[in-house]
Amino acid sequence: MKALKPSMKENKRYLLVRGKNLKINIEKAILEFIGVLGYSKACPKIIKSGVDFAVLSVNREAINSVRASFAVCPDKVGVEKVSGTLKGLGKKNIKRTKNLK
Repeated sequence: MKALKPSMKENKRYLLVRGKNLKINIEKAILEFIGVLGYSKACPKIIKSGVDFAVLSVNREAINSVRASFAVCPDKVGVEKVSGTLKGLGKKNIKRTKNLK
């Protein structure tokens, strides 16, 4: 099978999310707001996680739906920064989030 052209690949965005029990709350918030079909279109993956932060990879077309689902969620889950690359998200932001305890 031929490799995809760069223009045909899925474009990802990376979100720095803060809150508590993120592995459970992220999935629950997205499923409650946009449902199973929206969850599969958003294709969220946790890249890195800590005590009160997580770096989440999301499909570019579904970024607004995912942010809205966190805003509606009763648990405190907030998006601190969105970036097109992991390097752009920066280690500085992750370290700052760790110190906010």
